[in-house]
Amino acid sequence: MLEMKRLRNEFEETKRLVLMRGKGDFDIDQVLVLDHKRRELLQEVEQMKNEQNVQSKEIPKFKKEGRDTAPLMEKLKQLSENIKELDEELKVVDTALRDLLLAIPNAPNPETPVGETDADNKEVKKWSEPRKFDFEPQPHWDLGVELDILDFERAAKISGARFTVLKGLGAKMERALINFMLDLHTNEHGYFEILPPFMVNREAMTGTGQLPKFEDDMFHVPAKDFFLVPTAEVPLTNLYMNEIIDGDQLPIYHTAYTPCFRKEAGSAGRDTRGLIRQHQFNKVELVKFVKPEDSYDELESLLENAEEVLKRLKIPYRVVLLCSGDLTASSAKTYDIEVWMPSYGRYLEISSCSNFEGYQARRANIRYRDAETKKVENLHTLNGSGLAVGRTLAAIIENYQTKEGTILVPEVLVPYMGGIKEIK
Repeated sequence: MLEMKRLRNEFEETKRLVLMRGKGDFDIDQVLVLDHKRRELLQEVEQMKNEQNVQSKEIPKFKKEGRDTAPLMEKLKQLSENIKELDEELKVVDTALRDLLLAIPNAPNPETPVGETDADNKEVKKWSEPRKFDFEPQPHWDLGVELDILDFERAAKISGARFTVLKGLGAKMERALINFMLDLHTNEHGYFEILPPFMVNREAMTGTGQLPKFEDDMFHVPAKDFFLVPTAEVPLTNLYMNEIIDGDQLPIYHTAYTPCFRKEAGSAGRDTRGLIRQHQFNKVELVKFVKPEDSYDELESLLENAEEVLKRLKIPYRVVLLCSGDLTASSAKTYDIEVWMPSYGRYLEISSCSNFEGYQARRANIRYRDAETKKVENLHTLNGSGLAVGRTLAAIIENYQTKEGTILVPEVLVPYMGGIKEIK
């Protein structure tokens, strides 16, 4: 959530940045109204408690002097009732203010271009040129079925639409990609590997910003009030929920492989074929916990870490800076990495790398203690996909296909494939 101090001191500028996203279902002006009411109530309660303390000290004097304490006791009783009423009112205002702060999205970084949709995103760079085929390339959903490494029909039979069964060398390559990505990030990029739970509680989902707004997009287990993870960002970030981290430990880099589960409620009719938009998919995630002054340098290195996967696989991609209207609610600045997909004739998102600044850390109550001053400070969180595994598999199938209808295995994956160099 946004910092209350910032909203008080820089309200108009913060409001301007938030509204760059477009109008949402929240009234940001109410923040100051509720905050003012809350501070008034706190002051009133404090004054009454002070008076209560003063009057309480009079009772022994009254008794010592033989004076009637009944009026004083009645006054103290009334003060106690008034304080109780104000405390109840304060709870209502506190809840309303917190609910509103949870609903307000992050303020975009000033470098974020203003726009409404992905058409307004700004291309930052490209790496390599798309391959020119001397034959008509097949989409991954056709070639994968022909080679018996993808099975959509049986997946639909046992689960439904937007699921896939990976078979044989398809399953082997998916596993190879997961291991390759984790090895790269842990051995060369300095990340510490975590294998987290694949179900999380409501507090964790609120901490990273999926709740309360996007609950309908999540797979929910009502009996236990658990949620299947939509991304490993949720369990990784919330590892430190309600904790104060020793400042000497920062920066902290974590990576994890998890399956991810999403309803894709708003994507009816989009990418209905193949591996691009699934209810269940595998992903390797990168998460950072850093000091605020370092977070934008850390975003650039996070982006480089994710890019390196595609460079090693030798698959063309580009990087775009998301516009204000295309940002997730929690992000202040996001780069998308988009991989070239011949079947679409365009680039498709394969990773989002975001700086959330202090937005998630405040929601999840994650802070650090400065090693020198010993003061408890806010920290910044970042995360990025490193990468979405199913989409990477789809990109390999399409970009590495041959005229003969086979798939060459990227050189860097051959050791992970047990020496297999071609799927045929």
